Amino acid sequence: MNGLFDDPTAVAISSFHGEHRWLSNFWPCRVEFEGVVYPSVENAYQAAKFSPVERSVFVLCTSGQAKRLGRTMAMRPDWDSVKVDVMRAALAQKFAPGTDLAAQLLATGNVDLIEGNTWGDTFWGVSSGKGHNHLGRLLMDRRAQLQQLLAAPAPAARKGPQP
Repeated sequence: MNGLFDDPTAVAISSFHGEHRWLSNFWPCRVEFEGVVYPSVENAYQAAKFSPVERSVFVLCTSGQAKRLGRTMAMRPDWDSVKVDVMRAALAQKFAPGTDLAAQLLATGNVDLIEGNTWGDTFWGVSSGKGHNHLGRLLMDRRAQLQQLLAAPAPAARKGPQP
């Protein structure tokens, strides 16, 4: 094993709190969505629910404020069909190759990542043993992509005269 995850018996990270808080969408990181930079995945995700003219408030608020605000406004009509893709794109930025957060994600090895929560979110996480864990699945997909990038052979340097 390497780095952050040295327990060979671990089979899952069951919540994104404490030592695993960096997996949370509330963790500070730069995320750009449609030309605007947000201070976290949560801020960008919540902003994406609304028209561009309504998004500026999500740039300067905290992640918690963004989540609360996102519940008070009328969402764009296609939100349910695009929300997973929006989250996937935001996570790809948070865990960009070569970043410290990507290294931390890679250090989780192949354990299951479960967004366990007590607030009843069964779409993105698991609450009271029930849920789809879409956030955990997207994180595991991102980790697999990063693992593939590391495993890919580097392009061979060309030697000699070139045509």
